[in-house]
Amino acid sequence: MRWTRKLQLVIPALLVATSACGAPAGAPAQGTPTNVPDKPSKPVELNVLDVAGNLQLTQGMIDEFVKNNPDVVSKVNYTKATAPDMPGKLKAEQNAGQSQTHLVLTGTDGLAAVVEQKLVMNLLPDYSAKFPNLESNYLPAAAAMQKLAENQGITVTYYPAGPLLEYDPAKVPNPPTTPQELLEWAKANPKKFQYAKPANSGPGRTFLMGLPYILGDKDPKDPVNGWEKTWAYLKDLGQYVDYYPGGTTDTMKNLANGTSTIVASTTGWDINPRVLGTVPEGMKISTFKGFHWVTDAHYAVVPKGVSGDVLSANLALIKFMLDPKQQAKAYDKGYFYPGPAVKDVTLDMAPQESKDALAKFGRSEYDKLIESNPKETSLPAKQQVEAFQKWDREIGSGKTNK
Repeated sequence: MRWTRKLQLVIPALLVATSACGAPAGAPAQGTPTNVPDKPSKPVELNVLDVAGNLQLTQGMIDEFVKNNPDVVSKVNYTKATAPDMPGKLKAEQNAGQSQTHLVLTGTDGLAAVVEQKLVMNLLPDYSAKFPNLESNYLPAAAAMQKLAENQGITVTYYPAGPLLEYDPAKVPNPPTTPQELLEWAKANPKKFQYAKPANSGPGRTFLMGLPYILGDKDPKDPVNGWEKTWAYLKDLGQYVDYYPGGTTDTMKNLANGTSTIVASTTGWDINPRVLGTVPEGMKISTFKGFHWVTDAHYAVVPKGVSGDVLSANLALIKFMLDPKQQAKAYDKGYFYPGPAVKDVTLDMAPQESKDALAKFGRSEYDKLIESNPKETSLPAKQQVEAFQKWDREIGSGKTNK
């Protein structure tokens, strides 16, 4: 089901990095093929693993590449998994000397794990010639997200994410506009505000990472030593939170059935569930005054140990996915709104299905909010792990529903 595909976006793998940061018993299959032809010697069959729900946005791009380039790729086999399962899968294949996974589509969570564990190739600057003007062709915020890849991935889709509050206007006529107002509202309406465990939820992550900017913490990029106000606030707020679901889907279901009346959200989690009918069309969103967007992206990474022919096909495919005409498909049905990572890709270039969905379920205020509010990258891998561990210990302990 399409909704199942969406859930994988918000199931992170950062904690894998903390449990597997040591070197494996058997060294992974090393490296970079010494010979990478401009074109494979014969068409290759690609095995693509999606751990971010990214195929929702990019499968149409990949399928068109295969159709147009039968001399490069003969067939694509798609599989999906959760991000926490992916590093172990790659490591097992590489230790066995058989890299059966050829390309991985991942969010920042899975990216952090493979970067920490050195499971994927350096694509830059080794193959920069395949991606001329890469940085300058990106939207500025997508270019900033590209830096988080540490040269080991290529950004293929991007969105500003959140933090947003999504609410039922029939029950919340005056939504909170500051963290203090949310705290007061939660105190007056216990168990009616909810966000999911940040390590497993995009909206949960952006709520967590967005608060330091709004609250004026000392260092928004240092969750251990720079978030004094944020941790104190979350402890206060937690008094009125019944439990923290294990993923965003549960918060959306609770919003729909009235168990919760305000939940943390993002642009995509606001639009797409309403397109699908999972959340009633009439739900509204609000923002905190002075908020900063915490941006998100999806990446293409190439596991170590693939052949030169497979790497050649991957590089050609990724380059094709960055073409503006292909990027327009990333508008989808608002799943990663807007979605494109490169410049000058407008909604009028998108498929009609995307235009229709966004005409009905999009929000006119989003474009102005995206334009007028600062954009901050997600925390780097190490800091994300630290933030999630601290949240698990000090905020979520005993109240997390997995």
